[in-house]
Amino acid sequence: MIYFKIILYNYMKQKFLKKPDWIKIKFPLNNNKIQKIKSILKKNKLYSVCEEASCPNLIKCFGKGQVTFMILGNICTRNCPYCNVIHGRPITKYNKNEASNLANTISKLNLKYVVITSVSRDDLHDGGAKQFVNCIKKIREKNFDIKIEILVPDFRNCIEKALNIFKYSLPDVFNHNIETVKNLYYKIRPFGKYKKSLILLKKFKNLFPKIITKSGLMVGLGETNTELYDTISDLKFNGVDILTIGQYLQPSKKHLPVCKYYSLQEFIKIKEEAIKIGFKKVMCGPFIRSSYNAQKNYFN
Repeated sequence: MIYFKIILYNYMKQKFLKKPDWIKIKFPLNNNKIQKIKSILKKNKLYSVCEEASCPNLIKCFGKGQVTFMILGNICTRNCPYCNVIHGRPITKYNKNEASNLANTISKLNLKYVVITSVSRDDLHDGGAKQFVNCIKKIREKNFDIKIEILVPDFRNCIEKALNIFKYSLPDVFNHNIETVKNLYYKIRPFGKYKKSLILLKKFKNLFPKIITKSGLMVGLGETNTELYDTISDLKFNGVDILTIGQYLQPSKKHLPVCKYYSLQEFIKIKEEAIKIGFKKVMCGPFIRSSYNAQKNYFN
């Protein structure tokens, strides 16, 4: 913990960069739809990563009726210095009615494509894999023709167990974000390992080759171009089909500051290079997040 605090302190001493003109979020005049979705989530005791992680696309997505649901509670067992999700020790295993509430809510919202993610639950023997499967089953029972994407943690100590559980009910898209380049992992994801994230993606693809695999990362945390393209190549080599790359935005003054704001031209170049490497689809831009317009990656 002391080591982590030293890392964060050194980052906080850096000079804060001024946001460029293209990093702007427009607020809608009418937010009735946004408030309606928030009300539905609260009523059904559900969480969205959109709210918990302070996603810059919340207004756009909620305005379109799109939600990325977050299961297994809202308390993460890790404390990554870039993330705005609450961290600590979860009080309960998880809400026993969560899967049913989720399925009913998705039906009420008439969603045709849904993304489900979770906090990291290192306190659970399967990392939460069983609850992902429970949710997939319940959703499909009530929404027969829906497409489901899951955005999972790295299952740090239970990759084999988690993958064995997923065989009982597979998603349409399996997503795990690498988040950052190898050389920054100890700073950005001190509780994760770069190699283990790649192993998870590769093993899933080897076991279930027909399922689309996806991963994403943030830029602007101090990576070099060489490190960035090496990571992109690593993801392709380990079986990833779809890639998302977005600008890291500091959630608060307590989080890691931005080291660089990438220009729109730089994002275009990164996308072009990623396509050359061989990805089926690439989403790349300042506000791109792993689940942003995820249905377009599947249907288009």
